[in-house]
Amino acid sequence: MTKSVVNKIKSIATVLITAMFFSCTNDVKEVRDFLADKNLPIGEAYKINHKHTDSGRVDIKMKAPVMLDFSNRENHPYNEFPKGIKITSIEKNGDSVTVEGDYAKSYRKTEVSEIKNNVVVYNYAQKNKLVTEQIYWDQKTHYFFTEKKFAFYTVTDTIFGTGFESTEDLKTWWVKNQSGVINIKE
Repeated sequence: MTKSVVNKIKSIATVLITAMFFSCTNDVKEVRDFLADKNLPIGEAYKINHKHTDSGRVDIKMKAPVMLDFSNRENHPYNEFPKGIKITSIEKNGDSVTVEGDYAKSYRKTEVSEIKNNVVVYNYAQKNKLVTEQIYWDQKTHYFFTEKKFAFYTVTDTIFGTGFESTEDLKTWWVKNQSGVINIKE
């Protein structure tokens, strides 16, 4: 090829590339609205290992294989954990509580999370363990509740029932419909 033909091809390519860059102008709001209309997340994270610190001390650990960010929802923004989640809260005295399940959804505005499928909440200091299929966790009031069947294990008792409420550390709890042998201190 001659030098003039090569220069013409380079010039045409430069013009086309420049036109492509300037023709793709979507603002952020348009993209967010498009993703919300199609029920798509605006972000995805994989192999999450998050540690929250307060004054240099780790107080919360969270692990999840996948997190989908739906914060583009105007009324109810949320994060979804379709392959499970495990959260461990650690008190200043070293006590810890672990919450885990196969699926979770956490709503940002209300600070209420739904955790379901093979849910286990365990207080290591008290050795209290709750097993259920679904639980709601109100992070503002530090409170768990479920209307599903559950099994609650303490050092001395095993309680089965439907409907359970407790503080998030499982130290104070209420049972709605129960069965099992319970030791009562007089």
